[in-house]
Amino acid sequence: MIEISVSNLKKSFEIGNNILDGITFQVETGERVGLLGRNGAGKSTLFRILTGELEADEGEVVVAKNSRVGLISQIPVYPEGYTVDDVLHTAFARHRKLAEEMERLAAAMAAGDSGEQTLRRYGELSAKFEGIGGYDTDTAVNKVAAGLSIPPEMRAQLFDRLSGGEKTRVNLGRLILEDTDILLLDEPTNHLDLHAVEWLEDYVRRFKGTVVAISHDRYFLDRTVSRVVEILDGKAEFYPGNYTFYAIEKERRYQEKLKRYEKEQAKIKQLQEAADNLHLWAFMGSDKLHKRAFSMERRIERIRQTERPTKARAMTQRFGEKEFSGDEVMHIRDLEKSFGERRLFHDLDLLVEGGERIALMGDNGAGKSTLLKILMGEEQPDDGRVRFGPAVRVAYLPQIIRFDNPNRSLVDTMLYAKRGITTQAARDRLGAFNFRGEDVFKPVSVLSGGEQSRLRLCMLMDEEINFLILDEPTNHLDIANREWIEEAVEAYEGALLFVSHDRYFINRFATRIWELENGVITDYPVPFARYKEIREREKTLAQSQSRQEKKEEKPKAAPKGSRAQQNARRQLTICERDMEKLEAEIREVEAEMERSACDYEKYSEAYARKEELDGKLLELMDRWEKLAEEAEA
Repeated sequence: MIEISVSNLKKSFEIGNNILDGITFQVETGERVGLLGRNGAGKSTLFRILTGELEADEGEVVVAKNSRVGLISQIPVYPEGYTVDDVLHTAFARHRKLAEEMERLAAAMAAGDSGEQTLRRYGELSAKFEGIGGYDTDTAVNKVAAGLSIPPEMRAQLFDRLSGGEKTRVNLGRLILEDTDILLLDEPTNHLDLHAVEWLEDYVRRFKGTVVAISHDRYFLDRTVSRVVEILDGKAEFYPGNYTFYAIEKERRYQEKLKRYEKEQAKIKQLQEAADNLHLWAFMGSDKLHKRAFSMERRIERIRQTERPTKARAMTQRFGEKEFSGDEVMHIRDLEKSFGERRLFHDLDLLVEGGERIALMGDNGAGKSTLLKILMGEEQPDDGRVRFGPAVRVAYLPQIIRFDNPNRSLVDTMLYAKRGITTQAARDRLGAFNFRGEDVFKPVSVLSGGEQSRLRLCMLMDEEINFLILDEPTNHLDIANREWIEEAVEAYEGALLFVSHDRYFINRFATRIWELENGVITDYPVPFARYKEIREREKTLAQSQSRQEKKEEKPKAAPKGSRAQQNARRQLTICERDMEKLEAEIREVEAEMERSACDYEKYSEAYARKEELDGKLLELMDRWEKLAEEAEA
């Protein structure tokens, strides 16, 4: 069944410039579609048309009848005084209407109304209320809040007092609780920590409805979508696979089109040279050759010429590196920081050596950005100190970019920041970062967050450095700009410390992980994939210990019970052993998925195997619950 149908859709905000120029596609029920394209390509505009917020100039959009559509980029305005918990509970508007009608009927019955119609209506409503989970709304809210890292203290806060990222997270939770049929996700991972992103991935995979996601998180796309629609120059390109398949197939199509273009140009050149020669010989006395030449030129015009394929220009700039002598880049000793009664971290003792690439990880609010600000001298620690090596030159790309004078143009910003640089040299550097033509005379204040990050990076790359600190460098960037930064970091050979929730970026660069949790940093001197394996093993070990402790808490002289109970207990032991084996096998398959993230076929095989194992584990868990009830009966 077709859930969404878009036909010849056109939309423009400037006369003669269609941001969407005849897009046509369909989404089947239950599909997982990734919507890709550069920033400004029209992805969010398409979402706003799908939800009815915008009207299309031409074309038609049809959403299946009675299908409920939810969009997470919209943050509704709630009544003054609404707490986060109030906002989450607005998802249960249907439940509330049913409950109110049930209360009216209950009051009427208590007053003596025992008519058949009243009793039947109350029974129908009661069954429907139970069927949609009306008695379990608090449980559902607790589960979603825990998954999206919305703690109890945050649930008690006023929604209006939250940051933009926190509002997005709460709105995502409300949308999930609404149980919509079509889920439109517009950059859902931008303000989520790793724990919440992984929870969201699991939710999307298990979601029974249809999902269309705009995202630049390549790991998220690989794990959640099965088809990619790319908006390119107002048109739609289709790729029947996840992001890895899209990246490989897009390059294959480019090469194929380039070969076809070159072949056509070679044929045209050959025919044109032959026609020119015929004209020349005709002037030398053989007039009949003119007709053959004209015929050949008409043949050239009839050749269907392929438009020359284009590709985003790769970044050629590199960080200006200063030679580093010595081993110690930075030493953190006994560092401590608190804000009021909230203690972010304490007793940090860490050493960074030359050439290391360290990812600083932890949940939102753990104190990662604060630690980076302390390293840069923007915040003062409560105790301890930070010492840099004598030859260390540091460059810092903060999460929130600020410029001394946002009203200056891009080129003037470069000229003021780099004394001695010429206007032409400044324009050349800006051009290398895709700021071209009249764009260089725009004021910095009108740039998007991604463009400001790109401008700051352009300025940083002109400095001689040997220690680079990045705070969420890929936030708000489209995939092309993320790849630009990655190419620059790849070529950089100095020490690197970065905070990021972009698992693709972490997996590519981190050779060491610092995990900030509960006020302390645990040092894992291993790459990201190995770190995940270690954490999974630690989690499994903790679960096994918990199960063992529960077993030991049981009375040793427990009654044997009936023969059926004894058999259920034996089966329970076997079931637990099978669950442990399955969990170990799932961890192996997940590790295989990490290793083959760039190989679509291997990744697809591993993903299919994981889905199969997850299904078996769910069946075993159901069996375990039934056996436990039988054993305790």
